[in-house]
Amino acid sequence: MTDRRVLGFYKFMPVSDPGALQHHLRAEGERLNIKGTILLAEEGVNGTLVGTQLDLRRYQKVLTDHFAELPFKWSRLNENNHGFYRFKVKVKPEIVSFGVEDLDIRLTGEHVNVEQWHALLDDPDVVVVDTRNAYEVDIGTFPVALNPQTTNFREFPQWVKEHLDPDENKRVAMFCTGGIRCEKASAYMKQAGFESVYQLDGGVLRYLEEVAPDTNRWSGECFVFDQRVSVNADLAQGQYQQCYACRHPLSASDLESKVYELGVSCPHCAIASEGDEQAHAARKTSLRERQKQVELAQSRGAQHIGAPQE
Repeated sequence: MTDRRVLGFYKFMPVSDPGALQHHLRAEGERLNIKGTILLAEEGVNGTLVGTQLDLRRYQKVLTDHFAELPFKWSRLNENNHGFYRFKVKVKPEIVSFGVEDLDIRLTGEHVNVEQWHALLDDPDVVVVDTRNAYEVDIGTFPVALNPQTTNFREFPQWVKEHLDPDENKRVAMFCTGGIRCEKASAYMKQAGFESVYQLDGGVLRYLEEVAPDTNRWSGECFVFDQRVSVNADLAQGQYQQCYACRHPLSASDLESKVYELGVSCPHCAIASEGDEQAHAARKTSLRERQKQVELAQSRGAQHIGAPQE
């Protein structure tokens, strides 16, 4: 496990036959014992993978043979963390679900580096927007950023319509985990008439990789979509665990809560279910049965098919 790494990537480009490519990428990944998820669509590719450095380097060659240059991002994995339990290559309508028809992805905002980003953070005329969902923002963000309080990315366009005005908000800077959501969010805002739109190149993960420790403006940890749950400023696995029921990251104090039950509920579930106790009780019964099956599988040294995944 000590040589295992996490490799993230995405690229928007035309993919003429995602179904045919799916089979090839799956076969090569299984041959190299890769774990993780790749999403394919006619608009491009998006993936997060785990494997040894050598096998991931070999799989990079497979990917670049099909997609040419890709913005690969590397990070570390704790020795006792699998990252992912399976390898999946899925064909989807979008590689990041946004739900806006006729979006011209070529209209993306201006990509900025760490130094340029810091200048934007300090500019009072710039509106800084965190495009991630509320449960991600909860554990870390740039303190000056607006939090749209979305539960999924498809809610972002409506938030923009209700809270931002292209006539008043002339300059908007945005960021996300690895950059992919900003590609669509910034294109949407440019298409909606916002004059100057900027996006943090490579997202928070590249920012943490490149920023000097004494100039780091990030506060907290960064949520990631694998079994690590979060990474810290050094891109090492963070302190959070995850609720397998609602997916919210959990702090040490959350785990000590009287409403926390492994695989079943957490303080965030309890708040969300207020006023609907009957439905919440039925869901807890189902989740307890799932957790029981997960623990039985683990006792046999296996991974239960219903166990929490990315």
